[in-house]
Order: sequence, then structure tokens, then C-alpha cells
Amino acid sequence: MFNQKILFAFALTLLAGLSTGIGSVIALFAKKSNMKFLSVALGFSAGVMIYVSMVEIFAQAKSLLDAELGVKTGPVVTGAAFFGGMLLIALIDKLIPLKGGAKKSGEFDGSPRALKELSGELAKKEKGGAPSKLLRSGLLTALALSIHNFPEGLATFMSALQDINIAIPIVFAIAVHNIPEGIAVSAPIYFATGSKKKAFGYSFLSGLTEPLGAVIGYFILMPFLNAAVMGAVFAAVAGIMVFISVDELLPSADEYGEHRWSVYGLVGGMVLMAVSLYIFVII
Repeated sequence: MFNQKILFAFALTLLAGLSTGIGSVIALFAKKSNMKFLSVALGFSAGVMIYVSMVEIFAQAKSLLDAELGVKTGPVVTGAAFFGGMLLIALIDKLIPLKGGAKKSGEFDGSPRALKELSGELAKKEKGGAPSKLLRSGLLTALALSIHNFPEGLATFMSALQDINIAIPIVFAIAVHNIPEGIAVSAPIYFATGSKKKAFGYSFLSGLTEPLGAVIGYFILMPFLNAAVMGAVFAAVAGIMVFISVDELLPSADEYGEHRWSVYGLVGGMVLMAVSLYIFVII
């Protein structure tokens, strides 16, 4: 039932999801965060995901659907599935936003700007704040991330199934994307409770929903899997990854550092993917 390729894809998805724990460790133990590096890393991840989605995954989806449905219907279904993936993640983002409205006094909103303000203060005890609000903020952020991670997990898993050669950079991109999410969960919980164990635990658990999303999605799709369904899923995955890059990674990269550094990271990610894919072709 589970061949080696499926198990490896799941292991990669698990690794990407658990990178929220890295963000938690950074938040709890680093006295000073390197925001410029994080800005470049997030931009780099966006470049990897956008390039691989549009050049490899979308092209593979179109090829499968053209072969199954014909050159007239195939492109239509490919485009519909691509934008359908975008619509899915956009609806989740609308219904379960990662960031709420205006920040109340003493409340942490999980935004990159708020994380930047907190980066040098995590070793100090909060004074005059509202621990209960911070705890609520951290728990709600964990819940929101858990829901957001479901489609991300499926996207990572299906990408790994499609081509193992592009799986590693995609997992790296998702992992970097998850690091600040781990910070967003652990920082307010640590402030509110003073417990590093609780802060790390909630951050760690929020990342587990990514491989869970992969497993649930795979079992739902497994009875219907054929070339046409795989093509539609790949196109939807490409849409999900592009939306995540544009809606989350690039704005976060821009807020963490200067705009040009996030752009340098974006271009660097695309260049690296282009070179690596070329090397895989000629080997």
C-alpha cells in the first residue's frame, strides 16, 4: 500500500512541518534575531516556490491533462485547477486569518513587525502587559496555523510524489516559511506563561498538522487517482504555492528587512532552482 516513494514524500512533509519548532527555538533562546537574513531567506523561499510551481509543476499538470483530455480541454482544466488551488487557500485565509484586526494593548498579533519588536526582549519578563491576552493570541495563532498547514502539507506531499528531484528545494522553502510561524506561536505563549516547554509544545503541535494534511488528503484522493486527477491536483498545488509566496512569504520578507534584500532572495531562489533543474536534466 505504501511504497518507498510515498513514505519518503511523507517524511519530507513531516520535516517541513516540524520546522515550526526551529522558529520556536529561535524565539525562546536567541537574544537577537538576524532579521536581514530572515528577510533574504523568506524571499529565497518565495523564489523557489514560484519558479518550481510555474516552470515544473504547472507544466507537468498541463502535460498530464492534455494527454488525458485533449489539447482543447486540457489547458482549460489546468487553468481552472490552478486558480481553484488559489481560491482554496484564499478562502482559508479569509475565514481563518493568521492576523487579526487592530492590536489591543498588551496583545501580540503575530505579524513580522511585532516579531521584530520582540526579538531582543524575549529574555525579559513582560511588565504591565496582559498575559491572558497574549496566551489567547498565541493559542489562536497556533489554531490558525494548524488549519493553514493542511493544504500546505498536501502541496508539499504531492510535489514530492511528482518528482523527487524538485522535492528537496520545495521542502526547504516550506520549512523556511514555517520558521517565523513557529516564532509567532511560541513568543506570545512564552510571554504569557513564562514556560518555554509550553511555548515549544504548542509551536511543535501546530507544525504536525502539515503531515496530517498530507495523509488525509492522500487517503481522500487515493481511490480516484488517475492521470487526469493527478494533473488537476498538481495544477492546484501550483496555485496554492504561488498564492502562499505572494500573500505570505514576500510581504513577510519585506517587513523583516529592507525591500531590496527580499528581492535579492527572490531572484536568488529562482536562479538556484533554474540551475538545479538544468543540472538534473543533463545528468
